[in-house]
Amino acid sequence: MSNTLPPLPYDYNALEPYISGEIMTLHHTKHHQTYVNALNAAEAAYAKASTPKERIALQAALKFNGGGHINHSLFWKNLAPSSEKGGNGGVLKEGPLKEAIKASYGSLDNLIKEFNTTTAGIQGSGWGWLGVNPSTKRLEITTTANQDPLLTHAPVIGVDIWEHAFYLQYKNVKVDYLNAIWHVINFDEAEKRFVEATGGSKL
Repeated sequence: MSNTLPPLPYDYNALEPYISGEIMTLHHTKHHQTYVNALNAAEAAYAKASTPKERIALQAALKFNGGGHINHSLFWKNLAPSSEKGGNGGVLKEGPLKEAIKASYGSLDNLIKEFNTTTAGIQGSGWGWLGVNPSTKRLEITTTANQDPLLTHAPVIGVDIWEHAFYLQYKNVKVDYLNAIWHVINFDEAEKRFVEATGGSKL
């Protein structure tokens, strides 16, 4: 029950101009911290619950806040300063992830187009995902609602499509946010997840 807010692996303004320092500060210190606090409270209440009814009543809080903590912890690592700022954000190197993207989508540009179209179609709040199908070991695009964690696939890239992730900068134009975020996607981190999910590197 000692869930804690993970530190960001970069400064709050490191993802500018694609994601503002103001958004990153609020998103990390306010929104993610709230999920952590509420998850700890729900876990403490669950530990004290003495009846199935009490435990069932806590399921929604555990799912929502636990998912928020899991998803955001993944999201921060999924981002990196852009190549224009000397970082590795937006740079897909030769390797197993690039080969898998070409096998499933033809090119990175095609993946981005399909991912953004699917994710922009989320009604309300949710997440867009690129994940590994555990049966086929192939990359697939999928979405989850609210703060539901991705359980059907092994997550490789997750993009937060809640308004708090972009509204201060992009207002109601989700597509502009989705186009911008690929400049700061940490493909090195994504490749680590892909290799882990597929059981080894092809390098």
